[in-house]
Amino acid sequence: MADKKENIKILAQNKKARHEYFIEETYEAGIELFGTEVKSVRAGKVNISDAYAQITGGEVFVKQMNISPFEQGNIFNRDPLREKKLLLHKKEIIKLIGYIAQDGYSLIPLSVYLKGSRVKMSLAVAKGKKLYDKRADIAKKDAKRNMDRAVKNYNRY
Repeated sequence: MADKKENIKILAQNKKARHEYFIEETYEAGIELFGTEVKSVRAGKVNISDAYAQITGGEVFVKQMNISPFEQGNIFNRDPLREKKLLLHKKEIIKLIGYIAQDGYSLIPLSVYLKGSRVKMSLAVAKGKKLYDKRADIAKKDAKRNMDRAVKNYNRY
């Protein structure tokens, strides 16, 4: 069987997640969507900045993920903030339950993307950062930016 090159198109990213949390592990999950929701997602009308995932009854659901109603969807549109079921293997869900049982861990969506024709979500097991951790990250980023700038100016002459 020939190698299929995965065609990935990122539709939405949670840029705050890497600033607010330490990312321990990431998982790829499918999302259970209805027809008009898929059309809105393909149009890029999805927001995951406030979203989080929760395990209920052995299933993983993403909450506060906003998919804007499809303009031509009329009566078929669903509630934009409804809970969406994430499709994961049972072993992965059991592993996630073990992580969440520990204090301070959360399930945070990192991005929503198209993989081929399927809508997927990158889900992270994350631990919240303290304020001093965020300051240290910002200081490292500034130092790296200043070093890159200095090297660029040095190499210019």
